[in-house]
Amino acid sequence: MLRLRRTILFALIACIVALSLWWYFTSPSEYALWEERADIQHALSYEQPVQQAMSDKLTIEGASYAVAVEPPGDGQQIFIDLEDNTLYLLKDNKVIKKYPVAEGKYKTPSPIGAWQIVSKKTDWGSGFGTRWMGLNVPWGIYGIHGTNKPDSIGWSSSHGCFRMQNKHVEELFDLVKVGTPVYVYGGPYGPFGTDLRPLNPGDRNSAVMEVQKRLKKLGYYNGPLDGIYGEGMKAALLKFKKDYGLPYTHTVDAVTYKALNILKFD
Repeated sequence: MLRLRRTILFALIACIVALSLWWYFTSPSEYALWEERADIQHALSYEQPVQQAMSDKLTIEGASYAVAVEPPGDGQQIFIDLEDNTLYLLKDNKVIKKYPVAEGKYKTPSPIGAWQIVSKKTDWGSGFGTRWMGLNVPWGIYGIHGTNKPDSIGWSSSHGCFRMQNKHVEELFDLVKVGTPVYVYGGPYGPFGTDLRPLNPGDRNSAVMEVQKRLKKLGYYNGPLDGIYGEGMKAALLKFKKDYGLPYTHTVDAVTYKALNILKFD
């Protein structure tokens, strides 16, 4: 009986060690799409400055927002972390407010990247709550707004916009100006968020824009970097696949990502 107990104990220890090693080498925190990696989850607090941490995360994105309007120069910026469904308002690199938000569903993801508030409205429509702050996302109409579905806050439940409780969006609306930078972080893989999802014609998102950038850099794509998988990108992708001996389909799949040097691992 004692020998049996020892055997079981050693087996349990071996399992724990094996699981620990598996987690260490395969945990998403160990993946990297680029060499510059950072995690500001713990830095986002009312007490700590986050300028460097935010800068590191935006380096992962390769993001510097396209100036649509003149920034207000008041030291304010918005940071939205899709991993914890939270919007942070920063002033002079310190978090001064934070609010829960709803983000886009899997099939209608929120726009990852660096944007600006380009419009502010109080009468956008009943489904958008009491306030609307539009963003300069090139592939569609996206914004930060209120909601008539308060129970959806904190979940992936929108068509891509960032929903807030009406009382929260009203407060934020009064605090920020047109031109305020808005940085959206979606996960460890930069514009791809938490995974390298397959892309197909008609898709509109941050991942499409990144693939467009890669194809343009390689000389295959000459169209706009608009995040829309349209006819121009289809033709460019097929030529790229033909030259690299890849399956001749319109899908950006795992093999295509690898050929574009978009990888999860170091």
